[in-house]
Order: sequence, then structure tokens, then C-alpha cells
Amino acid sequence: MSSAHPDVTGPASDEDAPEITPLREPREGVPAVVDTPEALAEAVERLRSASGPVAVDAERASGYRYGQRTFLVQMRREGAGTVLIDPVPLPDLSSVDEALGDAEWVLHAASQDLPGLSEQRLRPAAVFDTELAARLLGLPRVGLAAVVAEILGLGLAKEHSAVDWSTRPLPQDWLLYAALDVEVLLDLRRELGDRLDAAGKGEWARQEFEAVRLAPPAPPRVDPWRRTSGLHAIRDPRRLAVVRALWQAREHDARRRDVSPGRVLPDAAIVAAAQAMPTSVTALTELPQFKGKATRRRAEHWFAPVAEALALPEGQLPSSRGPRTDAPPPPRTWSDRDPAAAARLAVARTAVAEIGEEHQVPVENLLTPDLLRRLCWSPPARIDEVSVAETLAAAGARPWQVELVAPRLAAAFVTLQ
Repeated sequence: MSSAHPDVTGPASDEDAPEITPLREPREGVPAVVDTPEALAEAVERLRSASGPVAVDAERASGYRYGQRTFLVQMRREGAGTVLIDPVPLPDLSSVDEALGDAEWVLHAASQDLPGLSEQRLRPAAVFDTELAARLLGLPRVGLAAVVAEILGLGLAKEHSAVDWSTRPLPQDWLLYAALDVEVLLDLRRELGDRLDAAGKGEWARQEFEAVRLAPPAPPRVDPWRRTSGLHAIRDPRRLAVVRALWQAREHDARRRDVSPGRVLPDAAIVAAAQAMPTSVTALTELPQFKGKATRRRAEHWFAPVAEALALPEGQLPSSRGPRTDAPPPPRTWSDRDPAAAARLAVARTAVAEIGEEHQVPVENLLTPDLLRRLCWSPPARIDEVSVAETLAAAGARPWQVELVAPRLAAAFVTLQ
């Protein structure tokens, strides 16, 4: 695995690249999976008697199973070694949570793992997110393997990242991979923490980590069927109704069978049916996307929602414009709908890009694109640094973000008046 460059301003030369040492085995070997109440009690005591932060990771099977459930929990703590817990037979891990107390949890991309861990009643009192730390430090690549190579000079294999973690028993090479994922997280945390403090970004990181830890569950999406891949090619309401009907039928099947929706019926098949609008089972099975053996066997099942959509009264067809939200319209329409807002967005993007370059922080970590668009579309009535800062803070920007961007955005907006 090639290393990321320590200087984000330009490409690395071969001489600059650090030597990478492959990480092949955990220090204490691969532990047995904890999958009984007795083994869990023993692991809990080990974690309780240890000290310091705890490295945490979780494996899901989102490409295979319905939803985002956790199918393996990995933990490592100084004095306890590595613990691999199977949450399928042990869904309540509150005893682990209690044993860890107020210990800091070290995770990579914590926002991906914390919702699933919460279902096992695992909720940290403090978080250090190594991916967010890497972003704040301006590392050009922030995947775990890339960060471990850049910071520690170690090669971390990722060939099992997308396997079906609901498989039982778990293969030994998968368990090796899972154990290595937490093997060096504590070392990585120490090095990244030192670098953040040296760069004057330690407080920024603490605010970001706490925001991730306290983030509420994502609200249900409005019209989630509109996220079907390829939907952009369909604008006709009748065809959109076919997409909606097939998506809902697939969702029902996927949930009932505990299978990833894409394995029940691919998005491409849904879009193809909507474009063709077949009026019979035979016409449906003539589509290339429905000629597979499994799909043909259920052709009548899939044609039923298509027929229902084709028979819907005009007044029940979905809008081609999508549901109404409080979000601003797409920026590509701003120059026609509100030229002043388009001008604000242009100068704001330039200002945020300049700040990001100065501090070596990605622009999306300085301010989310949605928040920036909302500010530019609906700015405060009186434009100055205070009003812009208040607007950003009320919308959820962290204090460090407000301190960096509010003065520059206010100044940029004033130039347009």
C-alpha cells in the first residue's frame, strides 16, 4: 500500500515516501470470539480492570443484510488486549458499556459505527475520531489504511472490509482482519492528538468529536424512493409512480427477508421498468434487467406494483419536482431566481476555500455545504460579523468554525452591498 504524502500542498517524491511495514498479526494473536454470557463476563472484567482509552470498531453487512446492524464489535484496551464480541447471540452489551465507564473511545469514522453500537447499548462518554483528526490535519487521504500508513508507517490490509459479516462462523482470516483494525488505533490516537495540539487544532477536534458523539439519529427521509440510482433520467410522473411502487415492494421484501434491497431487485431493474412501462408480465420479462432466473421466477410479483402504478389516477401520481422542504433550491437555479443570492454564494465559496487552504482543512469540515447554501440564500437582515456568527451558530456550526469563517463571510457579503 502506498503512503499518503505528509505535505498536502504537492505530490510526494519516491524519496519522501515513508517505508511501509506490513501489519500481519496482532501482538497477542487473534482472540477467540466472545459469543456466550460466560465469555462476555470474563471479557467485561478484563476491560474493567484495564485503563486508558479503548479502541473500538464495528463490522456491518450492509451490502448483504437489511439495515445497518452490527455483526462484530472489536475493542482493545491497554492491559486487556483485544476483545472480539459477537452481538448476534449477545445483543445487550450494556455490561461492557458500564465497565468502560467514562473512558475515551477511539474510532475511525465514528459516525458510521456509533448508531449501530447504540443498538447494543454501547454509548461512549467521550470520543476521539481518527478520521476527523486526519481531516483537520489536512491529510489528503483519510481512510484508516491510508492514515495508518501515513502516520505510523504500517501497512493495514483492507481486503475484507466489504465481506458479509453476518456469516457464521466467521472465517479465521476475517477475524485476523477485524483484530488488526483496532491493533494500532491507540497508537494512532496518541500521534494524531499530538499533531493536533502542535497545530493549534486540539480544541477544534474536541468540538468536532463531541458533535459526532451527541449527534441525534438521522430523521426518516421524505420519499426515500427518490434516492433510487438512475432516477435523474426519469421526469414523467407516471414513470415516477412505477419507481415508487417497485421500490416500496422491494423494501417490503428486503425487510421481511433480511436481505439488502439491492440484492432483492437492483435499482437498474426498477428504472428500466419505469422507462419501459410494461403492460404485461411477458413485456416485463423481455427487459434485459428482468431476464435473470431469480427475477423471472418472481416476474408476476414484480409486475403487480407496476400495474398498480399504471392504473393510478392522475391526482395520486408523485410530483416530478420532489417533496417540498425548507432547503434552498439547487444552486444552478439561483442566478435566475435570486441573482443576489447567487453572488453571495460565489464570494462565500471563494472565502471558505481560501480559509481551508490557509489552515489545511477541507472546506466541508469548515462549514457544511448545506449550511453555507442556507446562509447565502437566507442571510440575516443586517449583514455584519455578529449577525453572520449568530446565524451560523444557530444552524449548528461549532464555535471554532464560526470564529474562522464568520468574519470573512461577513466581509465578503458587505462587498456586494
